[in-house]
Order: sequence, then C-alpha cells, then structure tokens
Amino acid sequence: MYKGWKLDLKKFRIYLTEKFLVKKAYLFMGYLRENESMYQNFRDFGYDLVFKEVTKDFYEKPKGNVDAELVLQSAAIDYGNYDKAVIVTGDGDFKCLLEFLIKRNKYEMLLVPNRLKYSNLLGKSVGSKITFLNRAKEILELKRSVQHKH
Repeated sequence: MYKGWKLDLKKFRIYLTEKFLVKKAYLFMGYLRENESMYQNFRDFGYDLVFKEVTKDFYEKPKGNVDAELVLQSAAIDYGNYDKAVIVTGDGDFKCLLEFLIKRNKYEMLLVPNRLKYSNLLGKSVGSKITFLNRAKEILELKRSVQHKH
C-alpha cells in the first residue's frame, strides 16, 4: 500500500522492463504456505521470488525481515550477472548497499515507494538517480474491476 493507493505488481513488472530495461526482478518476502497461489501469480508476472523463514512478533503477526537477503543477492549471489541494479526501497538501512553499487558502477536507479516515508540518507547517497513511485501512480495503481448488476 502506497499512501492511499495499492501498487499493481503486474503493471509494476512491465514498468520495470519498459522504463529501466530490467531483465530479472526479485521479490523478497517471508514464506507462508497459505499464500502459495499469490506467490504463483507473482511468478507468472515475471518475478523471481526469494523467501525468508517467517517468525511471529509479540502480537503473533507474521514477520519476514528480508533486508539481508536483498543485500546478499545483489552484492554477492547475482553480482556478476547484471550490469546495473534498480533497487526499490525507502529504508535507510540500504544506504550501504547503494554506496557499494555506486562505487562499482553497478547502480542504475532507486525507486522509493512513498515519498513521505523514506530515509533522507538514501537521497544523499544517490543524488538525482532516485524516483518516487507516486509519480507513476496513474499507470501503476491497482484498479479493482467493478461488477455491474443487471
């Protein structure tokens, strides 16, 4: 959910391909067996899924912290398999990854989901190579089809 609207992941995958020539797009998430049909939809859209074991927080809410997986995937596992990375985050914890990629000329763009809720540490690192997804809301928003009764 992005400040009042939901991102359509199918449209987003097309956007990544058309706008940034992204060949391989990863989604990092915690795995819950009951969400398998959703995961299959994401695969059908063209995403490669990387799962982390889910734990429960104090309130028994599922939690799958995937920060380390994103860093490991881009800085080590797939490092030699891509020219430039497009990173989607607003989390300042990824500043070190962005700086690592920039120093090695492996950085293309930072896509920030929510302009009102992101770390300014990221902007300082990437300069003008940042864009906010709300700018593309009209093409990326999930639109629910309305069923008309006859």
